[in-house]
Amino acid sequence: MLLSLIFVICAGFSTKDKDDFEFAKREVLLRRIGHELLLQSGDRSSRVPPVKKISENEYEISFENELSFQPDSLVNLTKRVLAKDPLASDYIVNVLNCGNSSVAYGYSISKNKKDDIVACIGRKQPKACYLLNIKFKPSGISTAKSAYLVSGFSFLAFIGFIFFRYKSTKQRKVVPETQQSDLFTLGSVSFDAKNRKLIINDLTTDLTTTESRVLLIFASSPNEIIERSRLQKEIWEDDGVIVGRSLDMFISKLRKKLEIDPNIKIVVIRGKGYRLEVGV
Repeated sequence: MLLSLIFVICAGFSTKDKDDFEFAKREVLLRRIGHELLLQSGDRSSRVPPVKKISENEYEISFENELSFQPDSLVNLTKRVLAKDPLASDYIVNVLNCGNSSVAYGYSISKNKKDDIVACIGRKQPKACYLLNIKFKPSGISTAKSAYLVSGFSFLAFIGFIFFRYKSTKQRKVVPETQQSDLFTLGSVSFDAKNRKLIINDLTTDLTTTESRVLLIFASSPNEIIERSRLQKEIWEDDGVIVGRSLDMFISKLRKKLEIDPNIKIVVIRGKGYRLEVGV
């Protein structure tokens, strides 16, 4: 089952590599369309800026200078050049006015020639600033690639969930009951990690979730040096961000709440980290 999953994912990525190559080739062909259109307009000096990719299957060709074009020549030009693109079976071409993005001329080319839509051939368009927008019909390769990867990763996530759930259940069975306690005795103070409370006599002090997580690390290793980097990693890294001053702030808050027992102190070990000192 695992080998089958690996095969599916590898097939998806190999398809992606091939697909990416074909799309890179497409951009070269689109640049060539812009170049030849300038030559047809009599412009042999200005350049064609890089092709702009609007979306997965939509591109925009711009020009440095104004130009004019003959619709039938443009249609024949795009057909001839894009015939070298194996993924360009169906596409729509719109010539846009730069100022307001209105369509000056447009047509549709289909793999099935009877579905072509080409209007107003023979009417030369005036010289102006134009953008050439070409939108391709999504290819079957892209669809297959997405299907491969989505199904592969979904299956992998399901297998991972089953595995980790089994692992977690197994670990809970072998861990001694005494190690599963959420209660810690710190001097005369009881720390209830599950309910996030400090209890001394009849006095109860509530802790925030983060304060409780920080204190739990200290309570698990009292009178031992806890490196600052470890605290930052275990408390904040899972949230995707580490803020240096946040740790100092929560240490300060914990110190104030632990003042109910003067024998409990969180001290700074310069250059190393912190230590929860619990007196007798």
